[in-house]
Amino acid sequence: MTGRLGTPAGSPILEMARRAAERRAQGRHIVDLTLGEPDFAPPGHVIAAAREAAGRVLGYSPADGLPELRRAVRHAVERDRGLEYADAQVAVGRGAKQVVFTAFFATLRPGDEVIVPAPYWASYPAMIRLCGGLPVAVECPADSGFRITPRTLRAAITERTRWVVLNAPGNPSGATYSHDELAALAGVLRRHPTVTVLSDEIYAHIRYDDRGYVGLAQVAPDLRERILLVDGVSKEYAMTGRRIGWGLGPSDLVRAITAVQTQNCTQTAAVSQLAAVAALEGPQGVLAERRAIHHRRRDAALAILRQSPHLDTVAPDGAFYLFPRLANGDDLAVADALLEAGCATVPGSAFGTPGHLRLSFATDITTLEAGCRTVVHVLDEVAS
Repeated sequence: MTGRLGTPAGSPILEMARRAAERRAQGRHIVDLTLGEPDFAPPGHVIAAAREAAGRVLGYSPADGLPELRRAVRHAVERDRGLEYADAQVAVGRGAKQVVFTAFFATLRPGDEVIVPAPYWASYPAMIRLCGGLPVAVECPADSGFRITPRTLRAAITERTRWVVLNAPGNPSGATYSHDELAALAGVLRRHPTVTVLSDEIYAHIRYDDRGYVGLAQVAPDLRERILLVDGVSKEYAMTGRRIGWGLGPSDLVRAITAVQTQNCTQTAAVSQLAAVAALEGPQGVLAERRAIHHRRRDAALAILRQSPHLDTVAPDGAFYLFPRLANGDDLAVADALLEAGCATVPGSAFGTPGHLRLSFATDITTLEAGCRTVVHVLDEVAS
């Protein structure tokens, strides 16, 4: 049965993960490099807080999140990014993904356009279509650092543009933007006052350089009323299953998001919210420790993949993905061949960039190195 928008496409990332799990169930050994899910447990104090909260009587909470979580979010963004938000500018949802979807649902009218730099997180276009909008993919190749430029942004904006998506560090590329690059993009956006920016910063704490994190809201404070900053606890705190994310932005947009939330799922689980409070307010040293582990994994995987003449692999600035370009071959066919050889990856076509593969290095280094060696071996065989 289909609705007014037809049958929505499922996540190609989850589809590759499903195929890998299916083969494991058949008794095959599969190295799974598909999902962007940290292999760490949540920090100990977060686990303790969740256990304590589970023993309490917790009823419905406000649709925009528990007051203590909204307060913790505001304090964290001030501590980490130097940005101040009022309580009415915070919307809590069941993961950053739901916040993004709800923001689109609350604002998009049929035919509205959303500019999405490619490569993009595979869910953006599907969510936009489900909400009645039109995704406008803007090609951002490796020679541009996988970043949208002022020229390409300017060319993509039309009178129907409602949103521009900025995801940095990016999934799948790991690309980040410098202060000057964001300032140049802000210059374009100032000429289009009806365009809102989705600044997806879910990987902000997972970076591999010494520069402090900088986002559009910091670089262009005059645009703050047109920016929805999205973040959550899934990635840096390894709390994917807790499903807690938030959006920080103008109060009228937050009210619209909250109104949709009340009819969608009423609220976010209170136990998860209290666990997120503990994550944000507790010791933060674990973030640097885990970032260092990801950094070592990234470099170990790069050392293997760069041995192959059939791959061009750019070192990501952040997140935990590698996005190598294939010298030759169909990325869909190569991903299928790799899966049959025992290594599950995601083809770049899923991210709007054919001819690439995405490999998640959010796994132990022994497994990761085995998977990368399989990639090199299979590509050698395909080329011979």
